[in-house]
Amino acid sequence: MITAIVMIDAATDSIAEVAEAVAALPGVSEVYSVAGDVDLVALVRVHEFEEIAQVIAGRINKVPGVVDTATHIAFRAYSRHDLEAAFSIGFESTDQ
Repeated sequence: MITAIVMIDAATDSIAEVAEAVAALPGVSEVYSVAGDVDLVALVRVHEFEEIAQVIAGRINKVPGVVDTATHIAFRAYSRHDLEAAFSIGFESTDQ
């Protein structure tokens, strides 16, 4: 699975509508409204690299109210479980 993190600038008066429209697109698994330099962050999950262009350039960028996007491709995913294993020094957890 290929994951792309898409930062989305949206028209100020339609952020919620843009978020809902993007979230409904095939290939988009989640959309977050965020504070900071961008308005929305979308997670795109696809099986082939070619699909990234289809989802982002072909769908997300065409949603009315999307002003700009910046895409970051994920190389590796770390879950809480993976991080615990990576930093474990062999002691058993005291959490039960």
